[in-house]
Order: sequence, then C-alpha cells, then structure tokens
Amino acid sequence: MPAALAASAPEVASRKRPACCPAHAGSPGLLGNAPLPGDVGRGGSWRMNAQQLVPLALPRGRPLRCELCGGPAQLRCGACRVTCYCDVDHQKADWVSIHEKICQLLIPIRTSFPFFNSEKERKHGMEQLLHRQKHLVDLTHKVAQKFVFEGKHEEAIPAALHSLRFSIDTCGPDSMELVPAYLILAEASTGLGHLTQAEEYLSQAQWIILKTSDCSNGIQSKLHRNLGLLYAAKGNFEESLYHLATDVTDIWHAHFSRLIQVQSQTLTSPAEINILSEEVEISEEPLNEAQQAEASQVLDAILDIREQAPEQQPAKTASVIHALAMLHYLILDLPKAHDLGMKAFLITKQLPNQDASEAIHHLLKLIKSKPFYTK
Repeated sequence: MPAALAASAPEVASRKRPACCPAHAGSPGLLGNAPLPGDVGRGGSWRMNAQQLVPLALPRGRPLRCELCGGPAQLRCGACRVTCYCDVDHQKADWVSIHEKICQLLIPIRTSFPFFNSEKERKHGMEQLLHRQKHLVDLTHKVAQKFVFEGKHEEAIPAALHSLRFSIDTCGPDSMELVPAYLILAEASTGLGHLTQAEEYLSQAQWIILKTSDCSNGIQSKLHRNLGLLYAAKGNFEESLYHLATDVTDIWHAHFSRLIQVQSQTLTSPAEINILSEEVEISEEPLNEAQQAEASQVLDAILDIREQAPEQQPAKTASVIHALAMLHYLILDLPKAHDLGMKAFLITKQLPNQDASEAIHHLLKLIKSKPFYTK
C-alpha cells in the first residue's frame, strides 16, 4: 500500500474494536477456511464472507495489509481471495461501501499476469489491465461521491480510498487525477469531524494543484470550498470566508458566462443554434432582482477582501472584477460594466497566463456594440 494511504487511515481504522470481535475471538464459523453459509446469493451475486489467513502459508517478503488501514491482515475476502483486512469490522465497512460492487472485478487486476508468448500479447495484456483500472477509478469515485451527496460520510471513505489507490496505480503518485479522490476524502472526513485527517488530505490535493500548471477552475473551486468548510469547522471564520469566497466567485462567474453565451448566440445567429446542444442551454433564466442584489452584494464584498488582502492574488482579483463586469452588463448598466471590464482586462494582461483576457476582451466588444446608457 502506498505510504500516503497507510499514513492516513480513515475513521473506520480508529474505531475501538469490540472485545468479542470475531477477528480476535477466532470464531470458526466466520474465520475458518469455509466461507459463510449462503456466500452466493440469488442470481450468483456474492455475499460478504471471510477466510482466516494462515501466516505460514503466506509468501515470504510480501506481508499482506488491510485494505482500509494498512495494518497487518488477519483475514481475506472469501469471494475474490485477493483483498485482505485486519478484522471483520474493516471488511464489513469496505463491503458496505464498495467491495460488494467490485469484488469480482479485482481478481484479474490483483492476480499475476500469465506467461505471454509474444510482445504483442504482453502489450495487449497491459492495455487490458490499464482499462480495468481506469474503469475502477471511475466506478469507485462515483460511488464515493454519491455517498458524500447523501451525507453518508463514513460509507464514502472506503470507496474514495479505492479511487485514490487505483488513480495512483494508473497515473502515478503526483498526478492531477488523484485530486478528486483527495477532495472526497477530505469532505467526508470533515463531515465526520476528523479535521486533522481532512487537513492532511487537502494538503496533498493543494500540493499537487500548486505544482500543476493546467489545473481546471472546477478543481480549484472544489479545493477552496473544502478548505472553507474545514476552517469553518475549526472556528476560523475569516480564513473560511476567504476560501469560500473563491468558490462563490467561480459559481457566479460560470453562471454569468452561460447567460452571456446564450444571449450572445441568440442575438447574433438564432437560426444557427442547435436547440439540442448540451453546451448551451437556451432556457437559461435571466437574473431576477433578488439574484442581482445577492450577486452584487456578495461579489462586492469579495472584491473588497481581495483588494485589501496583505498578499495580493491578481488572477483571483481579476476573476471577481470580471464577474462583476458581466453582472452589470446583464443588468444593462453598461458604463459600469465597461469600467470593470477594462480594469479586469488590464490586470490579466500583466499575468503570465492570459487565457482569461480573451473572455474579458469578448465582453468588452459586446459592451461596445450597445449604446451607452445607465439603467
């Protein structure tokens, strides 16, 4: 197991084991070589069963570790025979979370490769392995995310750990592909009140993001939202506001961009719009007065925080100003929209990455195409 996983065990690893836990009492019905009665359910689906590991029968130099906590394994899943646990509590936690869904999928991944007669066969075998691993990354991530959405934080952690492990196997320990799993683990840990653990996961995610030049705004937004929730749980509301402000800005920025995209395409070439397109939603509702007031109040407050912060972050400040410029354009306060747009454009022109300046330049062209007046 990678050190990152072994050093950051989830909540289920720290729960007190009951004195009568079969893992220590040696219950023959549960930990003997025979699986639990009824291990195969109707339709051929596997039910949870366990087999006790015999130390003398294990291969030397390759100690088996618990799937969840990384501790010495005492038993394994009797269905797939490739997944090990320190006790029945951890096996049950893994089963309820994700193992039931991936039990048989793990067999071809965790068993030894057969002998290949040619380089072509070996290459094909490696491609199949990678395809299976990527499928498991997607499946475990979706399951973990669903548990988090449902508020089932404890159930989310084993699935997210699997997603992280498979991501490491397929992409390496420093890849951006690991960040979604770290963020789910952090959110679930925060929901369970394990703030130190959540902070460790977020530190891992933040470290990867900081050294990656092409990180998406969506991923950065999720990182800041999780940091905001963490600091709020720790009672550091000033730091929480700072990080949540980043997330709020991104949400409004994306919403205004969609509104302007729809409006622009509708006005310039309505006949060319494909009403079935998934990229543009023609039914996007315009801002009502309450939304206008909320957006203006929140974004103005965030801009004030950004501009007065001891450590300036021009890219984030420009993003807030751009969002405000789009807001004023949408409510037809064109002079104000123009002033803000020019301010954002001048800031982005000084940045190494000028991707945002193109969108701001497009907004300025839209503003100039209309007669100036104040609503």
